[in-house]
Amino acid sequence: MSAGTYTPSPGAAPLPRMIATQAALETKMLLRNGEQLLLTVVIPTLLLVLFSAVDIVSVPTETAGGSGKAVDFLAPGILALAVMSTAFTGQAIATGFERRYGVLKRLGASPLPRWALMTAKTLSVLVTEVLQVVLLTVIAFALGWSPHGNPFAVLLLLVLGTAAFSGLGLLMAGTLKAEATLAAANLVFLLLLVGGGVIVPLDKFPDAAQSVLGLLPISALSGGLRDVLQHGAAMPWGDLGILAVWAVVGLGAAGRFFRWE
Repeated sequence: MSAGTYTPSPGAAPLPRMIATQAALETKMLLRNGEQLLLTVVIPTLLLVLFSAVDIVSVPTETAGGSGKAVDFLAPGILALAVMSTAFTGQAIATGFERRYGVLKRLGASPLPRWALMTAKTLSVLVTEVLQVVLLTVIAFALGWSPHGNPFAVLLLLVLGTAAFSGLGLLMAGTLKAEATLAAANLVFLLLLVGGGVIVPLDKFPDAAQSVLGLLPISALSGGLRDVLQHGAAMPWGDLGILAVWAVVGLGAAGRFFRWE
């Protein structure tokens, strides 16, 4: 045994390992939070089952395969809602209170760079979304869902939707007080649930409102997923373009105006 066997070797861990460790921690914290699970898992699941089984809201049920089931209309919208609940609402609230309690300030002073911390948070969101999509897809299939279309288009829509909502959530968390973020994030969630084409079709609204609501990220995500999974569209370029614009604007504004204290 040499004299240097137990010599300390101080220094930060490799950056990929730090990001992976922080992402795993963020994911565990999210999955252990009952309120977050209610928002990200329970509510979308209940809405999917309830509105598929009970004729509460009249929805168009014509599909590419002609199955005529409400779940074919609802499932894409609920997938969009799941992305919004995790990437926007859940992330905004959690990050806002971390900022208030000084957690972000302390993490920002650690060997983990600030951009790497945001990357870890994004990875945590993606992991949570994968779990959501798997769960909701299994439930939708059990309800008789018959999806169509290009899986790559679905993946692209989900990634761009996540980027758009993450940018908006971080912008809100980094500029408003925690209490204001909590109220605003939940209010936006409810408003977009009703007016974003998730459950209520946009054609139920007046023509003037449809043109405005169609530009919202939730409308673009739910509409794009519906075009692909319900109607078998190849690539919904218009919806992808709207999501890309929201992603650039949201992430750019979050990077510019986010305050760590």
